Amino acid sequence: MEMMKPIPSTEIPRGEEWLYEVKYDGFRCVLTWDTKGKITLTSKNNKELTANFPEIVANCQELEPNVLDKLPIKMDGEMVVLNNPFQANFSWIQKRGRLKNTESIQKASNRRPASFMAFDLLQENGSDLLSQPFNDRKKALNDLFKEHIKSNRIQYVNSYEDPEELWKKIYDHKGEGMIAKRKKSKYIGGKGHRDWFKMKNWRSLQGFLTHYDNQNGYYSFRVFDGNKIHEVGKCKHGLDDESAETLRQLFITNGEKSTGGYSLPPAICASIHSLDLYKNELREPEFVQLLPQVSAQECTIEKLMIDLAMIPERIGVSKTEKYYWPEKKITKGDLLFYIREISPYMLPFLKERALTLIRCPDGVEEEHFYQKHLPDYAPDFIDSLKIGNDRIIICNDMDSLVWFANHGGLEYHVPFQTVNKPNPLEIVFDLDPPNRERFDLAIQAANIIKPLLDDLELISFVKTSGNKGIQIHIPIPENSLTYDDTAVFTQAIAYTVEGAYPNLFTTERMKKKRNGRLYIDYVQHGKDKTIIAPYSPRMTKEGSIATPLFWEEVNEDLTPEKFTVKNTLDRVQELGCPFADFFEVRNKQNLDKVMKLIKD
Repeated sequence: MEMMKPIPSTEIPRGEEWLYEVKYDGFRCVLTWDTKGKITLTSKNNKELTANFPEIVANCQELEPNVLDKLPIKMDGEMVVLNNPFQANFSWIQKRGRLKNTESIQKASNRRPASFMAFDLLQENGSDLLSQPFNDRKKALNDLFKEHIKSNRIQYVNSYEDPEELWKKIYDHKGEGMIAKRKKSKYIGGKGHRDWFKMKNWRSLQGFLTHYDNQNGYYSFRVFDGNKIHEVGKCKHGLDDESAETLRQLFITNGEKSTGGYSLPPAICASIHSLDLYKNELREPEFVQLLPQVSAQECTIEKLMIDLAMIPERIGVSKTEKYYWPEKKITKGDLLFYIREISPYMLPFLKERALTLIRCPDGVEEEHFYQKHLPDYAPDFIDSLKIGNDRIIICNDMDSLVWFANHGGLEYHVPFQTVNKPNPLEIVFDLDPPNRERFDLAIQAANIIKPLLDDLELISFVKTSGNKGIQIHIPIPENSLTYDDTAVFTQAIAYTVEGAYPNLFTTERMKKKRNGRLYIDYVQHGKDKTIIAPYSPRMTKEGSIATPLFWEEVNEDLTPEKFTVKNTLDRVQELGCPFADFFEVRNKQNLDKVMKLIKD
């Protein structure tokens, strides 16, 4: 069966007859689930992918009792490795597709499990749905998931009526693009229709062309990194015939001939569209236009990084070359790139919470100050809560977060409850060794507390503080515990650990009485007290990050300065976010044993 394929478009179709969905960057795939429980995954090229994704098959087998009366089922969707709800990791899904060895496939599926993102229902209970309107197929798919399929491995792709609402989410999360689907469309294989259109979320980049390969037709796209020339990638397509021939002749006529083609000094500038840049390889690059009015000196690595990050123009980015962490030569531009890219993972921990910032407008070695109230010059798009004559800062979206970073916001501290709510949404243990040299004490303490929490049937998450300690987060359902309750609980755990290891750990608040022991700061968990937010940079000389960890990483190889502004993004892209399930876990926590401990 040929899959229905969306038609590329530069314009978003609008009107009440359309629905809009996320376009994921993965493998287009049909999942067939027969009455005998056999699962088949088939690519758009009719290649079977079943063996490459054992986690999907295993998940279907777990779900089978829920769907028996709906079989056979056939769903159209995209096989992806998700970075966040709106962005897939194409590099990882490519790796998965190339694997042949069963052991390697299983290892990869354990490390970064894939998800099948279902967006259409082609068959249910043996009935063919291809001739039904898309709107009806979508409703049937939604009903199937609501009633029978609840899983992270097989997910329902939501539809939106408002394209602007969805596009903003895709833009903020740096997703691949959007699909517009006509509500009344039947499922027609191929592109012989005018019912499905795809719009890509292009990054617009500016650089200069210095080499033309006359064998394959590609141009080297480069920028200046200081006085050095940095190769960004290669580009070939996109120019109209006249512009393409003019450019080719420029290189052939004026360029220096070599075995690899023709070279020119930096002078010819161009803008291109690309979906992303990964290891000097541009994803689907296309020329937009040549830029005769632009000087090659304007094409810098700093501008490239800002453009790749897709920082909104209204932020008014400035002074990106300024060193914020001079010892490590980490610039303001590096910070802005990091904050923009990490925002989908960081923002959920800031939303609807009163934010306390530490601002360092001239870097960590210069003057810094705390800020809780929104300054008068802040733009209207930043949320706040008015208390008396002051406006408490609330950072609810990417634009706000990047604006704060552009104004020197380095550290982001949040309370344990949301605004206007009396009770905490999480419990946090702050494990504070006397100095970085005794970070091993924090590792020990975390690994002692973890089994205690496991025995209480609590799911816990762990992160570095980004300075010298470790913090353990326990999400809890809204209004499940008061601060009085959590105070009893945190004290009980802290006293238990202190009692078992009095020479290593203490609950003594006065530093001079701790005698080199790690301080278990349970008192810090109180109303309106704050903790450093996950993924927040810190005001350290290395530009370290308060980094979420997998529990197995809490071992002797862990160091407090291991994760920085420079490498944390790559880590999240490669390993995924260890806090990805944090908010889902919140509503699943079983607090029965905790309540018993509190009452006793």
